[in-house]
Amino acid sequence: MQHLTVDRILSHLQQHERNFAGFDNRQVYPRARSLADFFEQYPAPPIVLLAEPNPLAFLSTFLAAVATHCPIFLGNPAWQEREWQQVFTLVQPDLIFGRVPPQFQSVQSSLPQTSSQKSPLPGAIYIPTGGTSGRVRFATHTWQTLSYSVQGFSQYFNTKSINSFCTLPLFHVSGLMQFMRSFLSSGTFYYCPYSDLKCSRNISLAPENYFISLVPTQLRFLLDEQADWLAQFHTVLLGGAPAWDDLLTKARAKNIRLALTYGMTETASQIATLKPEDFLQGNGSNGSVLPHAKITIILAKNELLSRESIGVIGIEAKSLFLGYYPDVLPSDRLYLTDDLGYWDDRGDLNLIGRNSQKIITGGENVFPSEVEAAILATQFVEDVCVVGMPDAIWGQAVTAVYVPKNDRVAVPEIESAIATKISKFKHPKHWIRTESLPRNDRGKINCDRVLEIARTTLSASQKVFSP
Repeated sequence: MQHLTVDRILSHLQQHERNFAGFDNRQVYPRARSLADFFEQYPAPPIVLLAEPNPLAFLSTFLAAVATHCPIFLGNPAWQEREWQQVFTLVQPDLIFGRVPPQFQSVQSSLPQTSSQKSPLPGAIYIPTGGTSGRVRFATHTWQTLSYSVQGFSQYFNTKSINSFCTLPLFHVSGLMQFMRSFLSSGTFYYCPYSDLKCSRNISLAPENYFISLVPTQLRFLLDEQADWLAQFHTVLLGGAPAWDDLLTKARAKNIRLALTYGMTETASQIATLKPEDFLQGNGSNGSVLPHAKITIILAKNELLSRESIGVIGIEAKSLFLGYYPDVLPSDRLYLTDDLGYWDDRGDLNLIGRNSQKIITGGENVFPSEVEAAILATQFVEDVCVVGMPDAIWGQAVTAVYVPKNDRVAVPEIESAIATKISKFKHPKHWIRTESLPRNDRGKINCDRVLEIARTTLSASQKVFSP
């Protein structure tokens, strides 16, 4: 794969704009060229905020901004007032493109900035990340960090030209990196909004030549509705949120070439991936580390390292972000995540869950993902999130906030079904029924909102202990 420098972006785009599909590819270069000329009229590169839902407008603006060294902040067009308030407290853009509420269009003079009024880095690419809390932050990347991610992907899958069928939003790292892989490798980038895919609209492509990236909720839908079509893809990358065992078993039974991934906005997408061949052979891990990254399992003090020793995941990678805007972190560093994992006997990475979400009940450690997987496997619930709530006796009480498959589902049925699957201390002490769980458009649960649901419900029944 060739190394594409920033100054060659527009010439490369002009040569390869026919590699775009799903929208009018003839307009990408002219729009990008025109915008680049406009940006260059400024005495200094303007700060650009891009919250554009249209893929043509997004990509032409993104490439023009990067090519002219403009700092660019990517935004979610679906953000509401609370999120935009957070954004404009951090950022004062010179130019706004896309869907931003009218009250924020002239926000530069109306909202005070926090931090130390640091200016964005020239040419930096600021990608939004909300984690599990819902608080908007921007991970600082560059064209180079994103390029390193693409190089590692290309080497790992031994492919020089990467064709991507993208259903995920371009403002998010999961969608943006699909574009970057295809653009830098001169592959085809086919954009198809997930809403169109769900409607089974005519899609003209040969799936066997494409990578597709999905989150678990999308995979579940496609397994039910379009499994034969999905099975034709070269590779189905799965990430964004934990996948439950029953979903993986179903995908394997339908011969889906699934590649379980581990990565995040901070690493410019995946840094560990399971090869589809290994998945189909029964491997359910997150696979091997990609060439551009290194993962270290950091154990508790005085604990000896051994296979399957659980610890915090530390990351070193060429694709690692520079920090959360406006702060810049040292370049030579180990990035400590909130994730817990271990190496299995094959040397593959296995994820346990988030360290901050670990529940300590009666002195025992409980990881929500394990309990959630057991509950989902019962087939009695549509969705579930397990959290720990304050308890006078147990310290924390395991609490399941769940969406039942139907109104006839009773808690004793679920309890009976998980009785032999997980240890007794891992069983939920509180069960809270709800109509839906607060997930974002990539399937990630907002844990703060789930805790609020649990707290409100249990307080009403006086089951929450307040220390």
